[in-house]
Amino acid sequence: MASRSTLSSLNSQSVQLIYAGGTFGSYGRPLAPLAAEVFLPALQQLVTEHDDAAFLPKLCWLDNSLIKDSSQLTPSDFVHFYTLLLSTYQAGERQFVLITGTDTLSYLGAFLAEAFAGSDISITLTGSMRPLLDSEELHAYKIDSHGDAWDNFREALRLAAAGQSGVKICFGGESWPAQTVQKIHSHDFMAFTGHHRAAYPDNSYIDKLTDTRRQHWLDDQQQVLAAVQNQPQHAHVHALYCLPNDPSVLSEQLQALLSKPPCAIILLGFGSGNVPYSPQLAEALQAAYKQGHMVVCASQCPFGGVSSSYAAGNWQYDYHVIAGGRLTLSAIYARLLWLLLRYDTPARRRQRWTYSVNQAGTSTSRQR
Repeated sequence: MASRSTLSSLNSQSVQLIYAGGTFGSYGRPLAPLAAEVFLPALQQLVTEHDDAAFLPKLCWLDNSLIKDSSQLTPSDFVHFYTLLLSTYQAGERQFVLITGTDTLSYLGAFLAEAFAGSDISITLTGSMRPLLDSEELHAYKIDSHGDAWDNFREALRLAAAGQSGVKICFGGESWPAQTVQKIHSHDFMAFTGHHRAAYPDNSYIDKLTDTRRQHWLDDQQQVLAAVQNQPQHAHVHALYCLPNDPSVLSEQLQALLSKPPCAIILLGFGSGNVPYSPQLAEALQAAYKQGHMVVCASQCPFGGVSSSYAAGNWQYDYHVIAGGRLTLSAIYARLLWLLLRYDTPARRRQRWTYSVNQAGTSTSRQR
């Protein structure tokens, strides 16, 4: 289990904090991320002295060696956070806050939602569009009263302390199931949006597992942990973006991926998933399926997802393309990455995707 240092003990409820970098912990001129050994003691002091201190939960932080700009995160980094959370959850902790950068916040959140499906863990991710510390104050660490970091941090702590199982993203005064969230603005405080009509994996979380059921879940994770940790270098998710080009461009891009080991490919279609047809593209899609690649169609539109209503999109499903439904791009990426890490054959990955879709269709309420 990772070692922990207590930040405050004002309430009996304990929340485990993971600091992973991003704008939240940046400081100075020009802005640059502070090292954990500098930032976390400053955060400790600010939490203890803040007017809200009496209303915040007991807070501990986990030792985390991976602190970087979130635009640099890779599948190996996602597995690092999964492993850190898993080991601490196995040691008996349930409630976590993870602070990271906003560029890939929705991707990491959706990945953790997939990885911890079926458990009773409570993870809240947050970040900020402006740093926590005021860079106009160069002789002391003070909270930037005009920024969004403290408010996001405080609300994430309170959400985690409530202990509802699942993985959520808290930002701009709102929170959503992680799988529904996407970044919609590059610099506004209201940079993210999501919704609460979430199906799998959100509806797979259990309010409170018995010790026996939790141990069964943990045993299942331990059986595949070594494989998951060894797979990131070989787990590749590609994206092909439909543009108003000659159809040969798209088929050539797909053909270039067919020489690689089985991977995942997101086909970003127009509108409700419309993809320009050509015999060459149809042939390439058929070959991709035979070689074990998973091709999933998503929409370039931020809302609405894909459907088979139009012939311009429906044709691809005859060539084993998987419909992304209403999943966001982040959620599709996260699910594909987890399938590549967790399951060892193309057949098992497709079977699990189908199971997830069926789960989504059968229930939209939290299991009891």
